[in-house]
Formats: sequence, structure tokens, C-alpha cells
Amino acid sequence: MNKIVNYFESAYDELVHKVTWPTWNELVETTGIVLAGIALLTGIVFVMDLGAETLFTFIYKAFK
Repeated sequence: MNKIVNYFESAYDELVHKVTWPTWNELVETTGIVLAGIALLTGIVFVMDLGAETLFTFIYKAFK
């Protein structure tokens, strides 16, 4: 039981005294970067999907 209590005390000490938390502006900035990256990757996947659909539709119609 002492090991569990010691673990939680150490975890609390690390979170309160050793972790550097971002400021609000840093948090907002990095969140915007992540959202922009997700939007970019979503657009790339959408274009690839649209291209694959067009290619396969052409192939299926050509050999029908």
C-alpha cells in the first residue's frame, strides 16, 4: 500500500513542481497549428479519394 501512496505523491509533485505548463497564448497558438494541419491532411486525403474514385470509375466503364 505504501508503494501506491508513494507513487501518487511523486506524480503530484512532478505535475506541480517539475512540469512546465504552456501559457494560454501558447496553447491557443499550438491548437491553431494542429487544426490547420488536420485540415490540410483532410484536404489531401479528400483529393486522393476523389482521384481514386475518378480513376476506378474510368477503368470500370472502359472494361464494361
